[in-house]
Amino acid sequence: MKHFPAKNLCLLLLASMIWGTGFVAQAVGMDHLGPFAFNAIRSFVGGVALIPVLLFFGRFKSAERKAEERANRKTLLIGGLCCGLALGVASCLQQVGMQYTTVGKAGFITAMYIVIVPILGLFFHKKVGVKLWISVVVAMFGLYLLCMSGSLQLQKGDLLVLLCALAFSGHIMVIDHFSPKVDGVQMSCIQFFVASLFSMVCMLGAEGVPAAGDVFQSWAPILYAGILSSGVGYTLQIVGQKGVNPTIASLILSLESVMSVLAGWLFLHQGMSGREILGCVLMFVAIILAQLPERKKAEKQTA
Repeated sequence: MKHFPAKNLCLLLLASMIWGTGFVAQAVGMDHLGPFAFNAIRSFVGGVALIPVLLFFGRFKSAERKAEERANRKTLLIGGLCCGLALGVASCLQQVGMQYTTVGKAGFITAMYIVIVPILGLFFHKKVGVKLWISVVVAMFGLYLLCMSGSLQLQKGDLLVLLCALAFSGHIMVIDHFSPKVDGVQMSCIQFFVASLFSMVCMLGAEGVPAAGDVFQSWAPILYAGILSSGVGYTLQIVGQKGVNPTIASLILSLESVMSVLAGWLFLHQGMSGREILGCVLMFVAIILAQLPERKKAEKQTA
């Protein structure tokens, strides 16, 4: 089996921990701001927070490295634009959905990207085994237990967060394509300004300009979500995912779901019913099952 750098895996694990606790900041941030305004400001803060980092590390780059980056500037801009649009759509769907569901449920449903990512691989002519389809069925049943409350209708917030998981899957695939070709921190900085612009357009159309007092009252969750969840977390994802199989990366990143449940219970006192806990367990089983190597493949690789 191919081994990935421990440093990259640790960076992805740290990102998942930051995102999991970040669900609390996202929920609290909407006490005074609309979801689009919160996303627009947090993404802008994330982009601004990375500018000093770019200037600092830029001083230590060799002339050859700088020449290479200038040659790849077009690829960097395209990658930043694609990542920013995917992130903007995903984060807005998630933020709006969290108005109608709990932090724990939002975290677990978002983690559905762990199953969606390998399925998207079908469009790139990658084979999908029986084990993966079994994991999809298990995940769908877990999602049913988690989201359905006495009817066969998906609740509004759950559906929005599920669509967010699909968008985050696209975000992971885009990063997998562009991260080996460009500087990860530069692309991360661009994506935040693009995501902020996308959220700002949605904000102006749906919410209007927020009052300065409301922004000030939300300064703590904005700074946490902007600097840590956005600036640090997504940069750790881009840098850590370089050279790592996207399905393995998505497995590690999905641990944010566990952290979101613990953070929601610890800070917001959001409990879950036995039915919802069982749904979470089944979804997490599906998440792990989807990433287990095939026995025959593992035997060939170790032979």
